[in-house]
Amino acid sequence: MDVDRAALRHHGDVEAQPGLADFAVNVRADRPPRWLRDRLVAALDKLGRYPSAQDDADARASAAARHSRRPDEVMVLNGAAEGFALLPALKPRLAAVIHPSFTEPEVALTDADVPVVRVLLDDHTLASAEVPDEADLVVIGNPTNPTSVLHPADAVRALARPGRVLVVDEAFADTIPGEPESLAGDTTPGLLVLRSLTKTWSLPGLRAGYALGAPELLARLGLRRPQWPVNALVLEAVRACCEPGAVAEAEAVARALEEHRARFAKALGELPGVTVAEPARAPFLLLHVPGASVLRERLRTKGFAVRRADTFPGLTPDHLRVAVRAPDQSAPLLAALRELLEETTP
Repeated sequence: MDVDRAALRHHGDVEAQPGLADFAVNVRADRPPRWLRDRLVAALDKLGRYPSAQDDADARASAAARHSRRPDEVMVLNGAAEGFALLPALKPRLAAVIHPSFTEPEVALTDADVPVVRVLLDDHTLASAEVPDEADLVVIGNPTNPTSVLHPADAVRALARPGRVLVVDEAFADTIPGEPESLAGDTTPGLLVLRSLTKTWSLPGLRAGYALGAPELLARLGLRRPQWPVNALVLEAVRACCEPGAVAEAEAVARALEEHRARFAKALGELPGVTVAEPARAPFLLLHVPGASVLRERLRTKGFAVRRADTFPGLTPDHLRVAVRAPDQSAPLLAALRELLEETTP
């Protein structure tokens, strides 16, 4: 399979240049909330020593309690992206990556010379998935970036097989009220769930997340990690963001996002030539717009960054991804889109 590595490694941060209103990156805000910044500032005093086994245990215990699991079923990561980078350590013979989806897992696997088959979903739902029986590693996002589809937990779980590792990327799970369809607390054999703190807590500059799975699976995943693999600030972020108060705050944020997404999707769908992929559940929307590649560049001249989506396998230059923002932030983008689209509509 021919792989355009440069395209697969294109992400929204490249588009969100200074001075542009950012609809290309799916991070909630431009900085963490004040209480979390205060926690991280207080943790700076820990930088004068190596992270201890107890520091790691405390972070794992916090994440475990959040998902009703045991601490030995948690591995703290430098963001979910580190979890993808570690997948070759599992030594799969054949990996299946369900697309369109986040592309870093495929990059990590192909860079390690792991054979990869792409499973393209014609309608963005698992009903059309044809995963090879011989695949001993399967990767799926839920909810999926960039389609915003939330797959039923039973359908995702059904991809598990004896001798297969099923990797579920739940980077956006906490952006949906109640986290429906999450498998974070599931102990299906071979299941590996990756969670991120980046999106809801605005921590892309820190890289904090964790993996959930059986202890022996986590041991295989982390076999070649260095000593002290995560720093004191990451450990503090995991502890803080998994505490009950933070989980309740994330739920409130998710409810607001749900309302904002519904309004934004409706307004976008009323624009000439725009088709919104539905049903959408994540804090971003996939759009099909004829001439989207030109439209994206014209939006930049008006001060808006949106994410090209043709770098996701299975999508085309006529696709765009836009982040969900509050209505007062979305209104100027909607006005600019309407102006540009009406100029080109006969």
